[in-house]
Amino acid sequence: LAKLVQGLSSTDPAVQKAAIAETEKRLHGQETGKEEESKTVVNRAVINTRASDIANAEAVNTDGFVAILEKDAKERAEQRKRNEHLANALKEKGNDAFRKGDYVTAVQRYTDGLERRRDKQELYTNRAQAYLKMEEYEKAIGDCEWALKCNEKYIKAYFLMGKAHLALKHYSESRQCYEKILQIDPQKESLFKDCMNEVNLEEKRMKDEERAVKEVQSGKLAALSVKELLQKLARPDQNFPYYTGAITLLTAAVKDCTEQTLFRTNNGFSILKDNEVVRRGFCAERKSPAEVDLSVSLLFLWQAVCAGNEENQRLLLTHPDVKTQLPKLLSSGVSEIQKETLALIALYLENENGRRLLVRHQDLTRWLQILMMFVNSADGRASSAMDVLSDLIKEERFKTQSRVMLSTDVLPLFSQSLTSAKLVNQAALARCIGIMGNLCADAVIRTRMAECRECWQACLKLVDESFDVRTPKFQECLFAVLGLMMNLLLESNVVIQSLAVDISGRCMSLLGETDGRIVTRAIGVLSRVLPASASAVEEVVKGGVVKKMIKFLKAGGQITSSYAVKTLSICTRSNRQAQEDLVKSDKRFSVLLKLLDSEDEMIVGNAALCLGQCLVVPGAATSLLNSDVVMVLLKHAGGDATRTSVQENAAIALGKLCVAEPRHMFQLRQLNGLAILNSSMKYLH
Repeated sequence: LAKLVQGLSSTDPAVQKAAIAETEKRLHGQETGKEEESKTVVNRAVINTRASDIANAEAVNTDGFVAILEKDAKERAEQRKRNEHLANALKEKGNDAFRKGDYVTAVQRYTDGLERRRDKQELYTNRAQAYLKMEEYEKAIGDCEWALKCNEKYIKAYFLMGKAHLALKHYSESRQCYEKILQIDPQKESLFKDCMNEVNLEEKRMKDEERAVKEVQSGKLAALSVKELLQKLARPDQNFPYYTGAITLLTAAVKDCTEQTLFRTNNGFSILKDNEVVRRGFCAERKSPAEVDLSVSLLFLWQAVCAGNEENQRLLLTHPDVKTQLPKLLSSGVSEIQKETLALIALYLENENGRRLLVRHQDLTRWLQILMMFVNSADGRASSAMDVLSDLIKEERFKTQSRVMLSTDVLPLFSQSLTSAKLVNQAALARCIGIMGNLCADAVIRTRMAECRECWQACLKLVDESFDVRTPKFQECLFAVLGLMMNLLLESNVVIQSLAVDISGRCMSLLGETDGRIVTRAIGVLSRVLPASASAVEEVVKGGVVKKMIKFLKAGGQITSSYAVKTLSICTRSNRQAQEDLVKSDKRFSVLLKLLDSEDEMIVGNAALCLGQCLVVPGAATSLLNSDVVMVLLKHAGGDATRTSVQENAAIALGKLCVAEPRHMFQLRQLNGLAILNSSMKYLH
């Protein structure tokens, strides 16, 4: 019975269907039993009185079973109604994102909806449409197949599957999908004809282009020089396949700097100016497949003539059409064009002169946003785009231009990428986060990012998801986002103050991670966020932060120790519980005394500060009577550390020590400490 109820509650349609069938079978058996009972004649044999008890028990069990089924059916109907409502709401959110061109978010919303209703066919086809826009054709086909499992006569699924197969050049499979549409609904003959014409035209175009290229390569053009090929390209009476083939041959002819020079001296960079057909194809907003091939061949050619040649690079970048088209090619959405545009740009970034040339002659206002979008790409474009960004952020001009659209375009896109971390290219996302962290070296960019609440919330969401996604790539995203948070926490604002409790809480949860790099950065974030909120300090102290920091300090590691002792100094500044926890966890202050011997002045200064703040705890100063704490503090108070906070904190700690336990004064006098302390007063404010 329990198994049957579980089956009825299952989200798997197949399991649910089997359970319903079994239930109906049992109920039918009960009804048959009742009919047989009404037809029974009197049995004159000896009646077994126990049999009636068994029958009564069976009746009770049957009634209970039916009641359970009825209750379960009612609950399932209510749950299904709720799920239907939620799935529809998520579908609308996905549709809204799709209309805005945010296909990654659309996919996420449709996926969330399918978690509520796995048999909702339109969610599968809507997600398939988004995958088509993202050029994830195999995934689109998979979703269409799932939609057809929900409804084998779903025309939209066949239509989208046909589109996906066509994009993959699966012409036969595409035709089969469109034929299915006509079989299901003969009234769709007009749609069927349009679709079949599209397949036929695309297949014919591919064959024509292959034939044209073969003709070019096997004909007289193959034997021509660079100069002669450029003359042929100037002819305005040929089609796109002809020019594509000729440009391909020209690219092959440019083998070294001699051919590069010949290309330049024979006006090779005037191809776009002299040939309107080539220019029209290259500058077309929405390119046909033939125009795509032409543009790709031009990009290959320019890579060949510009590789290692600064003069050619300058001439190409100063060409008006190229200057205008580069950002458009990057954001074209055509993978082949984007790939070769990125490769061309990479040539300029191989050395400082090329990089300066690119920055000087290009309006880079939108480049940060455009290149960031490649984190949605699953192929090599994502890595190439991050390589370009990594080089561009070395230029101050790029940082300055990136400020223009930072708040309105870049940060919303970046926040969305963080929110969709499970769906995007995580290796590229980790690099993108690191790049944004490096951009924080620019004070204006850092201030704006730190004031962006959506950005902070997206960072926290990624941290939350890291507990469920344990892959190495996602861990790199987590490591990078913690570094970004540390950089942003160099700022202080109301957004950080309002989120300090949440940020510190996430960091406390990360202290149990096995990756030491992540633990170190989590402590680093703690050390920078806690000064923003007394409530955050109170919460982490309740969570046992003092004991955890002492544990990390015992383990060593200079960077971790620096962050951990700073965290302790913040917590013990005004929180009595933290002071008592430290005295209890660090017996006789052995850990802090060891830190006072560090060569890192920041560690020494914070250790002295922390020690001084904990001496108010009864018995703390007395526990140090037989130690060399007076001599150590005196050495730092009268030392020549470059950070005056070392002398200041050591002098204050020494003063508090002697006030809390006067017996330390004896050793202080022996060491001529009063004179040293007096000279240290200049550091006190």
